[in-house]
Amino acid sequence: MTVHSPSRKPSAGTIRLDKWLWYARFFKSRSLATKLSAEGRIRVNGTRAIKAHHALKVGDVLTFSKGPHIRVVEVRALGARRGPATEARILYADLEPPWPRNRDEGAARAAAAIRPPGAIRPPGAGRPTKADRRATDRLKGKA
Repeated sequence: MTVHSPSRKPSAGTIRLDKWLWYARFFKSRSLATKLSAEGRIRVNGTRAIKAHHALKVGDVLTFSKGPHIRVVEVRALGARRGPATEARILYADLEPPWPRNRDEGAARAAAAIRPPGAIRPPGAGRPTKADRRATDRLKGKA
């Protein structure tokens, strides 16, 4: 006869961090959410959550990186399943400023987040000349 120890269940008003991120459709799988939290790249209310089983409750604020974006979201509901995107949007409130709706402006903003300011070329400038390439090499310290 085996004796099971009483399981440590979280209270009714909490949910695991990795499950909630998966339910809210920030990650395609729970294992990706678990990996991000294990690396210490998720903050809950300003403190690093290094365990995937960190208990989330309504009102918590999450900060994490998703691609070139830093996501800041507030937990509005806990959820019971991974549903469609419309259902997932009910689970959180996005606290970051909205991205521009204009495609060109949005692309420029995303590119600026990735590249250093000196590496941006004006649109339609064409291919750099040999003098431009030499100047870029000097700037990078290659020549």
